[in-house]
Amino acid sequence: MLLSRLAQVSQEVAATSARSRKTELLAELFRDAEADDVPVVIPYLAGRLPQGRLGIGWKVLGTPVPAAATATLTVRGTDARLTALGQVSGAGSQAERARLVASLMGAATADEQRFLRGLLTGEVRQGALDALAVEGLARATGADPGDVRRAVMLAGSLQTVARALLADGPPALEGFRLTVGRPVQPMLAHSASSVAEAVGKLGGCAVEEKLDGIRVQVHRDGDTVRVFTRTLDEITDRLPEVTSAARELPVERFVLDGEVLSFDAAGRPRSFQETAGRVGSRVDVAAAAGAVPVRPVFFDVLSVDGRDLLDLPFAERHAELARLVPEPMRVRRLPAAGPQDVPDAERFLAESLDRGHEGVVVKGLDAPYSAGRRGASWLKVKPVHTLDLVVLAAEWGHGRRTGRLSNLHLGARADDGSFVMLGKTFKGMTDATLAWQTERLRELAVRDDGHVVDVRPELVVEIAYDGLQRSTRYPAGVTLRFARLVRYREDKPPGEADTVAALLAAHPGVLP
Repeated sequence: MLLSRLAQVSQEVAATSARSRKTELLAELFRDAEADDVPVVIPYLAGRLPQGRLGIGWKVLGTPVPAAATATLTVRGTDARLTALGQVSGAGSQAERARLVASLMGAATADEQRFLRGLLTGEVRQGALDALAVEGLARATGADPGDVRRAVMLAGSLQTVARALLADGPPALEGFRLTVGRPVQPMLAHSASSVAEAVGKLGGCAVEEKLDGIRVQVHRDGDTVRVFTRTLDEITDRLPEVTSAARELPVERFVLDGEVLSFDAAGRPRSFQETAGRVGSRVDVAAAAGAVPVRPVFFDVLSVDGRDLLDLPFAERHAELARLVPEPMRVRRLPAAGPQDVPDAERFLAESLDRGHEGVVVKGLDAPYSAGRRGASWLKVKPVHTLDLVVLAAEWGHGRRTGRLSNLHLGARADDGSFVMLGKTFKGMTDATLAWQTERLRELAVRDDGHVVDVRPELVVEIAYDGLQRSTRYPAGVTLRFARLVRYREDKPPGEADTVAALLAAHPGVLP
């Protein structure tokens, strides 16, 4: 496939707000693509490079290069050039990287140059989300969208499913099954404003402690144990305690869902930052484990002895979990039959907070495990309003904060996949946070006018706020009241940030 075709579709997707039109544009593109184009086409549409960040900024891209008159670049050929660019290192590498960029731009038409600049600087924000790509693939191949979505969840990779689907058609989807050793995208929770609201919506449910740890998926096949994060990265070698705990369980083949936490001498959970720092430690794992030991706490089971449990009701999955995992390694929970049990559930929430946890997650007993989705049957309840937003920009500070990036511009996800600014905050930042975020955001910078630094929308931050109010200043028509930073969530990708629609749903009546 020619890169010009992809650039054209990217531009057309950006120009339309209609979901149906976006889906059709993607379907037409996939019909034209070869199976081997897919591993490049899909990340390019989403504004990602398969190679990751290449460190090419405006200093290099700002040098004008005459555009080619005829489109000759292919998608795979462009990918090969960028792979070669990423491998340049050593003496003279800066000049060689500039030469390779100039060579690529010289082979590109004017439209392709614009697309490549946006791709290299992280500014391709045309809203071609994975969900739209799934629908486009289904339409292009005649597959059922639900079957495609499930295959993606089980494969953990849209590109893998797309390549198989374009090569072999809908029957290829039957080959994607839950497999021990291959992680699946985790089920996520929506928010509820109170325990009463959550129990009222779900009826028969279980109220579980909401742990402030690192989400893990633990796979065991005989003596082989593998541990994956919520983003499907393998971290087995960093968590020997989890490997040992998994090997002690009485079943030799399973997939468990849970979190790892670190506890202090009094048995209270340490801060998220301490746990995250321990899990992220790669250098001296033994020393890190001695200083900050962690242990797993499980709350779901996806497979046991080769049986796929994803479609079972949560009540049945928990029964399997209780059979497999001893109580000290399971999350604390309280069964609730309905609204009559709300007082007990509220006491359980208070106890969970007293124990140092974030709140509770209320889970419907009849619901299957919706891998990779925010299922309506899981509702998290925390004592304050919080959102996971994406940093879009930051302002240089004044006074004591001179030389530091301080005032954050905060964005939520829109339906088309773009990010909509909801407000700003400079509150809740320690000196250490200011120093860290200045360094990190400068790495993500795409433009600095001396006052505001625009950044690639890659960094997720948890924001607490007191409410929502109307505002004509921001595109969503609302802004956050008394927003303050809680913590950075580098364990979350921007695609898992909260949406404008979810925010408005949580505050009915704010907009007319």
